[in-house]
Amino acid sequence: MKWYKIPGIENSDKPFIKKVKAGSKSVCLVGYEGKIFALSAKCPHAGGDLSAGWCKDDKLICPLHRYSYDIHTGKGSTGQNDYVDVFPVEVRGDGIYIGVEGFWEKIKKGFS
Repeated sequence: MKWYKIPGIENSDKPFIKKVKAGSKSVCLVGYEGKIFALSAKCPHAGGDLSAGWCKDDKLICPLHRYSYDIHTGKGSTGQNDYVDVFPVEVRGDGIYIGVEGFWEKIKKGFS
């Protein structure tokens, strides 16, 4: 897994949603209830930008059609039958980092 430092984001208890890049991935970084989460920035339903949405009840809500995704697992709400990727987040002394698995790491995981 490769870790990417995300510039310009401070770790605080204030809620936020911001679109950032981690390598080649567009990621929606969410500060919610004192924790930081990272999910894919594109809604699989209609391609909406999830960073333009909002959080409620541990779900990230797409601004286009209000599809919602669990910020912990990426799983869509009941009846949606979809999901968004989630990425690990580490808060280190020098900033916030997002972990992105490479293609071969994902393949190996599938056979473990």
